[in-house]
Amino acid sequence: MDIIEKIISKNGLVFAFLFVGIVMLISFWISKKILKNKIPGVAIAILIGLSLAFFGDKKGIADITIFAGMAILGGSMFRDFAVVATAMSADISKIKQAGLAGIISLFIGVTVTFFIGAIIAYSMGYTDAVSMATIAAGAGTYIIGPVTGTALGASSDVIAISVATGVVKTIFTTIATPLIAKRIKLDNPHAAVVFGGLIGTTSGVVAGLAATDEKLVPYGALTATFYTGIGCLLCPSVFYLILKFFGF
Repeated sequence: MDIIEKIISKNGLVFAFLFVGIVMLISFWISKKILKNKIPGVAIAILIGLSLAFFGDKKGIADITIFAGMAILGGSMFRDFAVVATAMSADISKIKQAGLAGIISLFIGVTVTFFIGAIIAYSMGYTDAVSMATIAAGAGTYIIGPVTGTALGASSDVIAISVATGVVKTIFTTIATPLIAKRIKLDNPHAAVVFGGLIGTTSGVVAGLAATDEKLVPYGALTATFYTGIGCLLCPSVFYLILKFFGF
């Protein structure tokens, strides 16, 4: 066991990739064999990842020696690389066709989601601007929430709630997208671009579109990625100041 632990500790990142691969394999097996694809594998993987995080401390499971590589794999560099990679196969000409509609959908999506999230946070008893902004940002994505909370100095429990809010949205988006796709005519690149801008959660949009039509994934992922960037810019600044202006 000591030899194995030394090998793993010296190859932490490689082991992290292997471990995530095993988690994904188990998640998709559960989705296919047990849940009959009613809940996508990616949603199950997210729940497993969050559950494993409780076994550590500040860095989650990465605080355990043999899982130290998870700190790198789960860091901002690989996260941003993965997000950008989802848009690599998009056709620029089709993206341009979305034009103004895609841009408008981004700002509407970020703004509406934030203030609905702020109302929910207020109803939960979080009445100060910092907590409201953090939880509301989490309603956008589970990335925007922690970024906003860190920038504003929110407490760890509030940041945790923002992450949980974003995860719930991701899971809901993943499950609901293929169910409502026909009703909202989500069957072409233009619609996928607008959908990604309105919903925002990249993992949820990607998983949902993959279950609907894999060809739509790059287009939804593109605007969903921009959604995250715009949210990280507006939530801890403009939107937070608006909450402060109204006396929260």
